[in-house]
Amino acid sequence: MKRLATVCSALLLLAGSLAAQQPAKTAPPALAQSDNIKVRVELVNVLMTVTNKKNRLENGLGKEDFRVYEDNKPQTIRYFSRETDLPLRIGVLVDTSASIRDRLRFEQEAAIDFLNSTLRPGKDLAFVEAFDVQPQTVQDYTSDMGKLSKAIRSLLAGGVTTLFDAIYLSCRQKMLVFPPPEPYLRRVMIIISDGEDNQSQYTREEALAMAQRAEVTIYAISTSETGVPGHGDKVLRRLAEGTGGRAFFPFKPDEAGADFREIARELRSQYSLGYFSTNTAHDGTFRSISIEPLLKGLQVRAKPGYYAPSE
Repeated sequence: MKRLATVCSALLLLAGSLAAQQPAKTAPPALAQSDNIKVRVELVNVLMTVTNKKNRLENGLGKEDFRVYEDNKPQTIRYFSRETDLPLRIGVLVDTSASIRDRLRFEQEAAIDFLNSTLRPGKDLAFVEAFDVQPQTVQDYTSDMGKLSKAIRSLLAGGVTTLFDAIYLSCRQKMLVFPPPEPYLRRVMIIISDGEDNQSQYTREEALAMAQRAEVTIYAISTSETGVPGHGDKVLRRLAEGTGGRAFFPFKPDEAGADFREIARELRSQYSLGYFSTNTAHDGTFRSISIEPLLKGLQVRAKPGYYAPSE
């Protein structure tokens, strides 16, 4: 028994000695107060036009007069303002195919009057793109009305129509900015065309998707002479409504001037709101946006959605 007790005592002393040689376990270090976990949050900007029952522009509203939903989920409006002073980047796309030959002169002069009344020197810029067999930039971004007027008046009609290519390439090359479009610019595209396309490599929906990615608002003025809404008019309406813009269908060529003046009034009377989406996934999907005015009789026209950023 004494021998067994001696052996047990020796084993206990050996175990204690080995334990003393093992390093002590330490808790994982706590995050220092200066360490921040950064999460990229995307601000969604929406430009909108508000009209009343008489289709007149409604001014003097605030963020408390609207509710915003993304994919039917309510969002919190963080920023709201009248954005009549935001710089404009305007693309004037003129159909120079043979189908609009008889109306081209009226459209040219109306477009020049529009730019004259809209562009603010030192703040706004515009470019001119012609399209028939293929799109062609006839005047790059400038605020010089002399250069813009000369470019528009130089256009001659003839050939086939590449409307969708013109929209797609102009948005990608002239209006899409990386990283995603700056919130401090308004990108507007004026399309003068009959809406018929018979030569483009890109489809209508591809052109629309590129305009949506570039945050471009499309205003279309139809040059159709039939007086009856046709396929081309439906195309122009789809492009305009899909970007929060508007399509016009003048009965006579000389009525285009009034339509251009209406566009200019809208651009001076827009609202801007911003919110941080509750959907933080960077999956590149299209997210629908709906804006509900709380005052009766008001209508809101804005882009129907946007493409989320992708990783």
